Amino acid sequence: MYKSLVIVESPVKAKTINQYLGDKYIVKSSIGHVRDLLKNQPKKIKKTKNSFFEHHEKKLLIQQMGINPYENWNVEYHILPGKEKIINELKNIANKVDHIYLATDLDREGEAIAWHLKEVIGGDSSKFIRVVFNEITKHSIEKAFQNTGQINMNRVYAQQARRFMDRIVGYMISPLLWKKICRGLSAGRVQSVAVRIITEREDEIKNFISKEYWKLNVSFISFEKKNILMEVTHYKNKILTLHDEKEVNLIIEKLKNQSFFVTDRKEKILYRKPPAPFITSTLQQASSLHLGFSVKKTMFLAQKLYEEGYITYMRTDSFFLSDYAIKKVRSYIKNYYGINFLPETPNIYLNKKNSQEAHEAIRPTDIEITDINQNKMNSDSIKLYKLIWNQFVACQMKPEKYKSIIIKVIVDKFKLKTSGNMMLFEGWTKILKTQKSIQNRLLDCKIGDNLFIEKFLPIQMFTKPSPRFNEASLVRELEKKGIGRPSTYANIITRIKDKGYLKVEKNKFYATKIGAILITQLKKCFTDLVDYDFTARMEQKLDQISDNKISWKKVLDMFFKNFLKQFEQAKKPPENGGMANNITILTNINCDNCNKKMGIKTAITGVFLSCSGYNLKSEERCKHTINLISLNDFNLAKKNDCFKKEPKRKCEKCNLIMDDYLINENLKIYICCNSPICTIYYIEKGKFESFFNSSKKLYCEKCQNNMLLKIGKFGKFFMCVNKTCKNTRKILPNGEISKPKLAPIPFPNILCTKSDAWFVLREGISGIFFAAHTFPRSKETRSPYVEELFQFKHLLPERLHYLADAPKIDEEGNKAIVCFDKLNKRQYVASKKENKFTGWSAFFIKNKWIISNKT
Repeated sequence: MYKSLVIVESPVKAKTINQYLGDKYIVKSSIGHVRDLLKNQPKKIKKTKNSFFEHHEKKLLIQQMGINPYENWNVEYHILPGKEKIINELKNIANKVDHIYLATDLDREGEAIAWHLKEVIGGDSSKFIRVVFNEITKHSIEKAFQNTGQINMNRVYAQQARRFMDRIVGYMISPLLWKKICRGLSAGRVQSVAVRIITEREDEIKNFISKEYWKLNVSFISFEKKNILMEVTHYKNKILTLHDEKEVNLIIEKLKNQSFFVTDRKEKILYRKPPAPFITSTLQQASSLHLGFSVKKTMFLAQKLYEEGYITYMRTDSFFLSDYAIKKVRSYIKNYYGINFLPETPNIYLNKKNSQEAHEAIRPTDIEITDINQNKMNSDSIKLYKLIWNQFVACQMKPEKYKSIIIKVIVDKFKLKTSGNMMLFEGWTKILKTQKSIQNRLLDCKIGDNLFIEKFLPIQMFTKPSPRFNEASLVRELEKKGIGRPSTYANIITRIKDKGYLKVEKNKFYATKIGAILITQLKKCFTDLVDYDFTARMEQKLDQISDNKISWKKVLDMFFKNFLKQFEQAKKPPENGGMANNITILTNINCDNCNKKMGIKTAITGVFLSCSGYNLKSEERCKHTINLISLNDFNLAKKNDCFKKEPKRKCEKCNLIMDDYLINENLKIYICCNSPICTIYYIEKGKFESFFNSSKKLYCEKCQNNMLLKIGKFGKFFMCVNKTCKNTRKILPNGEISKPKLAPIPFPNILCTKSDAWFVLREGISGIFFAAHTFPRSKETRSPYVEELFQFKHLLPERLHYLADAPKIDEEGNKAIVCFDKLNKRQYVASKKENKFTGWSAFFIKNKWIISNKT
């Protein structure tokens, strides 16, 4: 009989912990949350003669949300589907043990999972013990089980408060957005603020007017025949501003006959302190910058590293490092890099306000592990671990020491300047290499040295708007504004990408028109919801709940009271101050089908022309639409310089830059970026055939009909005009059209394991895969084995025969499966053992398979 049960969230975490606990413990996993609010989707509530919140309608809303904000925030939790078997197993074991250790993660979400587990298991509450640890190592686990405690209900209340607020916003605003703007929209308490950040940057870029300016550099030759490049920076002790080439030429005329001598030389010894250890946000940013990983991927890999015991907990905003960790890393630096690289006392990094003091920064659990065996973790996990390891070691090393040299020349009231750095001691840059501006040619340059003009180097430049956000810079902006917490950044970005409020091209975020409309209406009707300061203050209140400084229900009551007031106003008709409708703007373009006027309409799929006859009775309804092609989307400026030289057209009413779209080969339309609030548009006639060449040449490979260009929620694509065919071809980010899709190939002899279905071979954006033939009833999928493709090679098209001829097993007899290389967009094969990649792989290069064995 076991005396103690230990419950964690992850099976991998359970396996790792089990190594450090003796036979007196049984470790089980809950596999995440076991209980949550109802999963009912928000529904559009029909308006009755009475107000929206009459009794029966209020009751329906409460049933949908699973919480009752009108009666002391009563809540109805339900067991998550599929978790009944896990809970029954935990209950059976719990009845046989003396103690139940709840060892879920140490953040609020982990605390809430521990509380839910205690509630669903039930029984004697004194048996339940809370245990937390920052890393999954023998040292940490033993220490944690010697310092146990109870569930911190204040942290649970903070998690519930966040969950309840998010549920209210989503379930009450979404139906309103469907009615006022379009179906498929939703609002989030934090996600909407993130969308606002991106749309406001989009407006800034769109309305930015670039201004010309110039810089003037002079290339000199010193007496020692060394080249020195200097910039003309000042005139009459004022910063020199050059607006055009004429001004530059005037200065060149003044300088070209002058004699130049070094008039000033300054040297200064400077120190560059090492960077702080990683917290969640800085890890996400560094991973994006150095490894090209998305925020979601970074957190997924970090989670695996944590569960396998390689790094400390990865959701933290604290720079704190334990004495134990500092002692170990200082010893490592002394032994491997020498005493010169070790500071006399440890480097201490101060936390920001409201950070989680009890947490540690992200660091390796064992500094002696410099490389992870690829049999245990994949190559991306190893790269991320190395990034964390380097940062941790560097943060406890001495500063970099360098000499800064500044050389000045003053002639005819002009000041010329150049500077450079010379490293004197590497310090922490021994590990984290940094780009340095080293100009050894300045070392011998002394006051009074004569410099001879080699040539003038005028540079024409243009002012640029702030850059578009990528995932890393958006995380940095959210953190700067105090929006969200370490555990929420990845979820925020994933949600706003999936909703269609923005698109991603070359890792940059572009706001969509529907996203801009959504934020405009939310800013008008729900000022608190998208207000940066309000959202940041709410995060602080959640922290105060966690610290038992304020009642969680009091925070919710205040939030709901203000929200309800704004919600009631937003429901009213636009003429009474309510949320504006997403109207269709009628144009003078006639419908090809019924000759009625076409209207400009915006939906999640984009901006398009829709026949005004759509709103007629069903038998008279016209569903004709015309897709509008955004010139920005297609990067037409790069394809045709004439567009580059066109001045930006402004709306005569709003004085804002207008969006321009192509209707067809002969028509272009300008739409005010403030539409549909502003109904101004312009039609321009011209010759635009070159932009439609690809659509004219593209034919459906299935039925040989024409394919038309469309724009959907996930970007541009071609669709067959034959409605019974429904074949599509995606347009890739580089402008190329994707290859024809593989028609599903039945493999009735290969059976599914989770149902009575059999597999069909399909092709997606990540290559070929097996999927149940009963999809979507059964959603089972998996990668095919090479031996399966070889056995049924006769079913495959010729272009896939090379996969059937790939190596079927590795040197140890492990079966090879078909994989996809997302970076190079190609299929390859790899082997697995016990559901983990072995490191063996093979690539099809120059018509033959090349084996790569990384061990």
